[in-house]
Amino acid sequence: MFVTLGLGLSAAFASGIKEINERVAESFKKEFQQAEHVSWQQEKSFSKATFQLNHEVMFAYYNNESGELIAVVRNILSEQLPISLFTSLKQDYANYWISDLFEMDTDGDIAYFATVENADESLILKSAADNTWTVYKKVRKN
Repeated sequence: MFVTLGLGLSAAFASGIKEINERVAESFKKEFQQAEHVSWQQEKSFSKATFQLNHEVMFAYYNNESGELIAVVRNILSEQLPISLFTSLKQDYANYWISDLFEMDTDGDIAYFATVENADESLILKSAADNTWTVYKKVRKN
């Protein structure tokens, strides 16, 4: 998911390259050649690149040891969900509002995560293989 960088990306990428290892940097350059406005966040076991690609903000997560791409994430609008997930979300969670919604691509496997809330609770939903939602996490509000 990235490769050859223009001047804008080169400057942004060069400023963050000291924070990440060479394997991660090379993997990013190879998969996201057209990326712009790249910034890096370093964690113990992974590195996170935040960047723009085709005017869309995306996040790429890399394994620090191997340099392999773990996942690519992008925020989406509810209308960008597959029809069955969109319909289910609107029907089954009609008494909730959506506070976060994103698509995660892990080696070609696409999953969707939605955070829905009401006055009493917050639910993190994950799409299942059969295009339905399952509750990934439930948090009671005080």
